[in-house]
Parts: sequence; C-alpha cells; structure tokens
Amino acid sequence: MAALIEAASLKDFPAEIVVVISNRAEAGGLERARASGIPTVTIESKPFGKDRAAFEAVLQSALDPHRVELICLGGFMRLFTAEFVQRWYGRMLNIHPSLLPSFPGLDPQGQALRAGVKISGATVHFVIPETDAGPIVMQGAVAVADDDTPETLAARILEIEHRIYPDALRLLAGGEIRLQGDICKTAGSAGSGDVLISPAA
Repeated sequence: MAALIEAASLKDFPAEIVVVISNRAEAGGLERARASGIPTVTIESKPFGKDRAAFEAVLQSALDPHRVELICLGGFMRLFTAEFVQRWYGRMLNIHPSLLPSFPGLDPQGQALRAGVKISGATVHFVIPETDAGPIVMQGAVAVADDDTPETLAARILEIEHRIYPDALRLLAGGEIRLQGDICKTAGSAGSGDVLISPAA
C-alpha cells in the first residue's frame, strides 16, 4: 500500500487513491494512509463471522461514496464471495508473493523452498473466485539462495512487490490492459530484455 501511495503521488500517475479500507483496526497501513491525507475506513470482519455477503455489503457501502473504480488488495486475508468478485471483475487487483500459478495460498515462500525452486517472485493478478488464480497482469522474479529461509526470501520478494504493484496499477488505470478470456494482454507488451538464471553457472 505504501508503494501505491508513493506512486500515486506522482503527477503523471493515472490513478488516485481515494480511500484505504481495512478489516483490522490495528493495520499499520491505516496510519500511513492518514499521514498522506487519504481517508480511511475500518470494517472489522470478525463480527460477521462466516457471513461474507453481509461483510461485503458493508464494504460496498464504504466504496460507493468514494466512487471507487479499481480495488487494489494488499495483505487482505479474507475470501470474497463469487458475487462480489464478479461485480468487480477486471477492476480488482491482488498481489501474491510467488510466481503464480505456482504456490498459491498460504506460506508461498515456504512452499517454494520445500519444492527446491531456484527462482521465485511476485505476481499481480486480477481477482477471481478461486484463490490466487486470476489472470496474471505482471510478475517479477528473484533468485532463490541455498541458505534462504522463508523470511529472507520474503524480504527480497517484498522489494519486487513494491516495484511491480504500482507498475501494474499504472497499466490498468492507463487503459493499457485487456483481457482475452483468462489471459491478460498489455498494449505494446515487451519484456525487459533481462534474463534471470539461477543458480549462476
């Protein structure tokens, strides 16, 4: 969220952050948002229990007054109903600390280390009802070291997350992304030209 706030403060950024909403009152991002002059809303999810639809109705009523057009999730560990996801299809982004479709769900860094992969990273994707399974917008990769722990790998992946999430939002808000079925296409798409091989021979 902090990376998105920083990016959105630039004059040429095509999106404005109009509200930050959390389902936990103690979330550190709320203070960061307030310090940047961004309105915040807390909707505690625990009182709703398993009634996701009731929670989402309150959430939608908090989004509407701010005329929200795009949602960017960050560290939001609550699943949405299919109805809410369909309402926001193509307009709701999430970021996940793995190279999806590998290692969805919880503990992706631990999953990557247990699988012995040599490259991991982060993925920005559109949200669909299935967890961490939506069309991929952008990915960034890091090498995995033999002595990595879930914590050290997570720290390096976080740096990548801070780079690609604002870039993905820039593309979406700037109208440079289109969906073809379950595949995300980017106008004028070209890779960075960099190749990451790990371990280096």
